[in-house]
Amino acid sequence: MNFRNGLASLLRPKDSVLVLIDHQPYQLANLNSHDPQMVVNNATALAKAAKAFSVPTILTSVIADRGGLIFPQITDVFPGQEVIDRTFINTWEDKKVVDAVKSTGRKQLIIAGLWTEICVAMPVIQALGEGWDVTVIADASGAVSIEAHEVAIQRMIAAGANMMTWLALAAEWQRDWARTEHAAELTDVLKKHAAGSGIAYLWEQQLLNTPVPSNAG
Repeated sequence: MNFRNGLASLLRPKDSVLVLIDHQPYQLANLNSHDPQMVVNNATALAKAAKAFSVPTILTSVIADRGGLIFPQITDVFPGQEVIDRTFINTWEDKKVVDAVKSTGRKQLIIAGLWTEICVAMPVIQALGEGWDVTVIADASGAVSIEAHEVAIQRMIAAGANMMTWLALAAEWQRDWARTEHAAELTDVLKKHAAGSGIAYLWEQQLLNTPVPSNAG
């Protein structure tokens, strides 16, 4: 196994490309590894973070006429963008998707999708074999059972994949709060999708803007 370590192994917006796979109603209906609402939230947050950092994002579905359209929470982040609809279960066998990824010129491939054990695992394992640096966003993905998700994660790690959560990825892209060019957009994503962290930030802003009473001890 090739270990990922050192500063160069961390993810960078300028080198990243995101592929969101099959976040569709059919898959969500049998999602049992996570709370479905959480997966929709996390996948949306991931999409918004990618947009905030200008990371190219490819959206793809499988037989949308039957399985349903990509969640509007995601497509609304990229209005007017084509969703590549496939017949291949394995996204990485679809030339249109692969060509779209290659056209970005980036090699840090980030993937999230439904279901983890099928539509995420297959392209991840194939892309790893072709030399791509692949990261899976585990909490923006999900499977038909907890076991299926966990076994798929283990299988992809064994193949050389890197595992992260959406918030960890966003922090890695930001890296330094002195880099202010994307900080406002990232903060907006955190406020809306990072639960307690977002609420705590809003509370902090409230306290900073609340005058201290003159008779306070």
